[in-house]
Amino acid sequence: MDLDSTVYVLVGSSLGLTFRLLVKNNLKIKIGFYINNVSLVNFLASFFLGIFVVLNPINKNIFLLFYVGFLGCFSTFSSFIYQLFILFQRKQFLRLLMHYVEVIVISFSCFYLGCYVTQVFQK
Repeated sequence: MDLDSTVYVLVGSSLGLTFRLLVKNNLKIKIGFYINNVSLVNFLASFFLGIFVVLNPINKNIFLLFYVGFLGCFSTFSSFIYQLFILFQRKQFLRLLMHYVEVIVISFSCFYLGCYVTQVFQK
């Protein structure tokens, strides 16, 4: 990887981490039930990924900046796994299963929504 590519990844990573911390620490959403902020970050990352996939950038630097850098640091797969582990340790197996299904289904739905919205606006 050359120096330019490294800079694009570093800038994207810095922006992704900053945005993740802002959402995780400052945003409280309640729509009939409380949404965990780590899950919210994953939902947003899935939505952005859906947009990015449809836009399909040819430019390598844009790919490195947004996909590798921004989304790589913005999404929180390790935090998701840690949450599952904590529920497992507490023997809250039903809650573990519900959280797993919730994150997978809603993340996929957000990904699809991002793809769909982008395709609609491209027409």
